[in-house]
Amino acid sequence: MARRPRPLSIALQGGGAHGAFTWGVLDRLLEDGRFDLQAVTGTSAGAVNAAALAYGLLTGGPEGARETLSAVWKEVGGSGLSGALLSGDDEDPSLNVVAKVAQMMTAGLSPSQLNPWKFDPLRDVLEEHIDFERLRTDRKAIDIHLAATDALNGRMRIFSRHEMTADAVLASACLPRVSEAVMIDGRPYWDGGYSANPPLLPLLDSRPEDVLVVLIVRTEHETVPESSSEIQARESEFAFSSGFLRETEMLAAATQRAHEARWPFVGSLEKRLRRMRWHVIHGAEVTGELNPESRMIAYGPFLDSLLEAGRSYADDWLAETAAVIGRSTSANLATFQQLIDA
Repeated sequence: MARRPRPLSIALQGGGAHGAFTWGVLDRLLEDGRFDLQAVTGTSAGAVNAAALAYGLLTGGPEGARETLSAVWKEVGGSGLSGALLSGDDEDPSLNVVAKVAQMMTAGLSPSQLNPWKFDPLRDVLEEHIDFERLRTDRKAIDIHLAATDALNGRMRIFSRHEMTADAVLASACLPRVSEAVMIDGRPYWDGGYSANPPLLPLLDSRPEDVLVVLIVRTEHETVPESSSEIQARESEFAFSSGFLRETEMLAAATQRAHEARWPFVGSLEKRLRRMRWHVIHGAEVTGELNPESRMIAYGPFLDSLLEAGRSYADDWLAETAAVIGRSTSANLATFQQLIDA
């Protein structure tokens, strides 16, 4: 007799084109069938993955989710940069001389000057493959929470399922040097990576007590960068991970206090923290070795290589860690390093 799939929440980090690694992870988990994905949070590319996952599950179950994720990423890859503007191999591309010269010539232009016609291929992809009204209103949809950053005060804004629109996804993925701020209810929003990448706190209110975090941004480095380009790349990584690291440290400290608390000082939050179990797939071991500018390269063969890398990492995680889901934590919440006895 087949076992019922085990409930699982997932948190999906952003990182531009590197989010195709997360597509691969999700594709393998959905194919495996051991888990019932009931809640998802996401930021930037993670928000795109989260919306495609939630809608696909709603309309066609795990296979529907795989199909929707594939359709979104294939179309993103098809509408991205031409191979004629790239150098290197498909697994780690970079911009060639022509593309870099063009980039330098337009570096001083604002997003409105770069794109006065407001051409937005990602919006077209999202609206073609996701019925946001149905995702908002159908109670069978899983919990979904996307992070964006208020461009006026830097505060995190979480868009939950009842607020789900293409604008919410685009706000979460809005890089201010590339796109104009996305206006929602009179407020301008930038990429959620500046405030939470990805958000974890909303998952405390979801039913699954196991959370799998898929990371694609490095959380640790071995050397200090020296060249200007290396320093700039490190600054960008810190900007898109500092909020997340503060949140994990806060949650780790609160969890420790919850375990140390004694009746009658144990409230509902402490009980919930005690029950939470944390897990991680650290895709930054792959994406961290890539040329940093590849985050901006939506090139079909490159995305396909990340898909396969994500599937491979998920396969290893399923073999080594999946058995503890529902029983124990497998990753240190403060550092997200795997525990020795996982």
